[in-house]
Amino acid sequence: MSWTILSFNLIQSQKVPDQFKNKVNELISKAPKTYEEIDGFLRSSRKDTSLMRYTIKESIEHDYIDGRIYALNQLGRVYRDISNYPKALELFQEALKLSIETDNLEFRIYSLNMISVVYRRTEAIKSALDYSQEALELAETVEPENRSKGLKRSINVSLNSIGNIYQLLEQYDLAIDKFKESMKLEEELDNPLGLAINYQNVGECYEAQAKLEPALESFQKSLSYNREINSEKGKIICNYSIAHVYVHLKRMDEALTLLTSSLERAKVLGDQEIIASILNNLGWANLNVGDYTKAESYLQEGLNIAKSYNFPSEIAEANKFLSELWMKKNDFKKAMDFYKESKKYEEQVTNNLNVRYVNDMILRYEAEKQIDQLKTLEEEVKNQAITLRKNKTILLVTFIALALVGGILYILYRQYQLSSEKKLLTLEQTMLRSQMNPHFLFNSLNSIKLYIINNEKKNAVHYLNKFSKLVRKILEASSQREIPLSEELETVELYMNIENIRFSNEIVFKINIEDGIDVHNVKIPSLILQPFLENALWHGLSSKEGEKNITLDVLKGPEGFIKIAITDDGVGRDAAEKIKERKVLKRKSVGIDITKERLANFSKDYQNSFHVEIIDIYDEHNQPSGTKIMLHIPTI
Repeated sequence: MSWTILSFNLIQSQKVPDQFKNKVNELISKAPKTYEEIDGFLRSSRKDTSLMRYTIKESIEHDYIDGRIYALNQLGRVYRDISNYPKALELFQEALKLSIETDNLEFRIYSLNMISVVYRRTEAIKSALDYSQEALELAETVEPENRSKGLKRSINVSLNSIGNIYQLLEQYDLAIDKFKESMKLEEELDNPLGLAINYQNVGECYEAQAKLEPALESFQKSLSYNREINSEKGKIICNYSIAHVYVHLKRMDEALTLLTSSLERAKVLGDQEIIASILNNLGWANLNVGDYTKAESYLQEGLNIAKSYNFPSEIAEANKFLSELWMKKNDFKKAMDFYKESKKYEEQVTNNLNVRYVNDMILRYEAEKQIDQLKTLEEEVKNQAITLRKNKTILLVTFIALALVGGILYILYRQYQLSSEKKLLTLEQTMLRSQMNPHFLFNSLNSIKLYIINNEKKNAVHYLNKFSKLVRKILEASSQREIPLSEELETVELYMNIENIRFSNEIVFKINIEDGIDVHNVKIPSLILQPFLENALWHGLSSKEGEKNITLDVLKGPEGFIKIAITDDGVGRDAAEKIKERKVLKRKSVGIDITKERLANFSKDYQNSFHVEIIDIYDEHNQPSGTKIMLHIPTI
C-alpha cells in the first residue's frame, strides 16, 4: 500500500481537471459494481496514470472499493504496456485481493486474467496457465444467461491467454482451436479489438507452422480490425508481423519499408519488447539483403534493449542473428561466441516454460473439462427424465448410457492421442540426439582442427562451412515432422562429406534420381536416411581396405510408394557382425530402431505402410560383396 500513499502526495501537486472531479463524484455517488458501468464513466481517462491515482484516492476516502479495483487494474495495464512488469503485477495483485474481499466475481476474474498476461509476457508459463484456468473456471460457474457483458469478455480473454500459452509450448493446433473459440464469442459481442487480437495470434501460429499464405491473410484481417478501432499498438504489431512473413517470402523491399516505419511508431508508443523485436527483425532483414553494417547496428541495439528489460526470447533471437552475421563475415570466433549466448538464453526460456509440468496441466485441464461436460449432460438428462412418462424410461436410460460411453470413449481417445503425440515428440528428440551425438561433433571438429594445424586453410574453411551448414539443417529439420526429399538429400550429402574426412576421402558417395521423380514434391520424415548411411559406413565399409562406395538411388515404386535404395560394397552383414564381436567398444545402432518407429508413425497418415528390406549382395564367387537397404515409403 506504500506506493499508493506516495502517489497521493504527488497528486496533491498536480492539477486534476474539475470536469474529471465531477465525473468521479458522480461515479462514487452511483457506485456501480460492474466493469462496463464503471468503464462508461472513466474509459476516456483510463490511460492517464494521474487521473487513475486520483480515482483510487477518492475511492478510498469514500469507501468505494469497486472503483478502486477498476483504477488499480487500469494503472496495471499502463505499466504492463511499457514493460514495467513488477509494478504492473503489484497493482493487479492488489486489485485481486480487494475483489476477493468484496466478493466481486467479475473483477476477480478480470484481475486473474491481467496477472496471467504479465506472467505470460515474462515467460513464467506455469503461473500464467494457473491464473488463466482459474479465471475461466470461475467464469464458467455463472450460467450463460446470467453472464454480464464484462464477464463474457473475461471468458474470451481467458481463452485467448490459454491459446497464447499453448502457442508458446508449440502446441499450435490446440492454440488455434482456443483462438477460434474466443473469436466466435468476440463476434457475438461485436468486439473488433478481441477479433484483432485473435486473428494476430492465429497468424503467428500459422507462420510457426510455415503456412505463410494463411498467416499473411490472418495478419491482414487483424490489421483491418486495428484500423477500425484505431489501435496504434495493434497496427504496429500487425505491420511488423506482415513484414516478418515478407522476409520469409523474400519480399525484402516491402519488409524493410514496413519495419522501418513500425520502428519509429513503436518508439513513440514506448513498448520496449515490441521495439526490441522490430530491431531484431530489421537486423535479420538487412542480413538477408547483405547490408551487414546496418544489420549489426540494429541487432546490437535490439540486444541492448532486451538485456535492459530482461526479455530472454529477444536476447536469444538477437544473438542468433549476430552469430549468422559473423559467420557470413568469416569471423568464426565471434560467430561461436554469439551462438553460445543464443543457446544459453534459449535454454533459459525452455527452462522457464517448464514444458513437462504445463503439458501435464493441459492434459488434466482438457480431461477435466470433458468430464465436467459429461456431468452437465448427465444432470440435464436426469432432470428431463422426471417429466417423461414411464414408457420412455428404457429409451432415456439407453440415451444416458450411450452419452456416457461416447464421452468416456472420447476421453480415452483424447488421452491416447496425447500419448501418441508425446511418444512422437520423444522419438524426434531421441533422433536429434542420435544425429547430433557428441562423438560425431567432436570427431568432425577434430578433423577440421587438423586442417588448421597443417595450415590447410582452404580445406578448413571449406569443411567448417559444410559442418555449420549440416548442424543448421539438422536443427531446422528436427522441428518439422516431414520435409521435402530434396532437403533430406542435401543433408545426407553434407553428412557424408563430413564423415569422408575421417575416412581419408576414400568413400565415393553418389546420389541417383530416376527420371520423372520430383524430389521437391515428395515428403518424407525429417532426418530419416542418415542412420542407414551411418550403419553402412561403420559396419559395412570401416573394415574394408581400398576404395569404398555407397550409392543412394531414388526410384519409382508401385503406386502409392517411392523406393530409396542405399547400397554399399562393404564386407557384408555376416563379416561385419564377426568383426563387431571382436571389438572391445561396440557401436550400437539405436538410430535404425528409432527410424523404423518414426516411419511407422509417419505411415499412419497414409493408406499404405512402410517396410524395409535388407538385401545381402554376393559376387560371382558367391562371396559377400556388400549390403543393400531398400526403403519402401508411402506417398500421397
